[in-house]
Amino acid sequence: MSKRSCQECEESISGRSDKRFCSDYCRNAFNNRHNRDSTNLIRNTNNQLRKNYRILQKYNPDKKISVPKSKLLRDGFDFTLFTSTYQTKKGHIYYFVYDQGYLPINNDYLSLVKRD
Repeated sequence: MSKRSCQECEESISGRSDKRFCSDYCRNAFNNRHNRDSTNLIRNTNNQLRKNYRILQKYNPDKKISVPKSKLLRDGFDFTLFTSTYQTKKGHIYYFVYDQGYLPINNDYLSLVKRD
């Protein structure tokens, strides 16, 4: 029978034949290191989506309002991140961050809306 070793610390393992780590600590350390890059991307994206949502909520506490695009940009809004889009019959495209959305009216203004 061959000696098995932990994939994280290389200590010998005893127990089940399919066991890969000597402890929960080694398993967590291995998985955290292995998933670090994708986790950081997801974390940063979710943080910016949360920030975008808070900004839209700040300027649109009711159902609908028009605001200058510069206000959102000043607060750090990222127009490349949104959760969904909605195209009207007239062809206008609303961009949503969860239930808060915006429609570019012209180059300088946005119509902010809240979906029910």
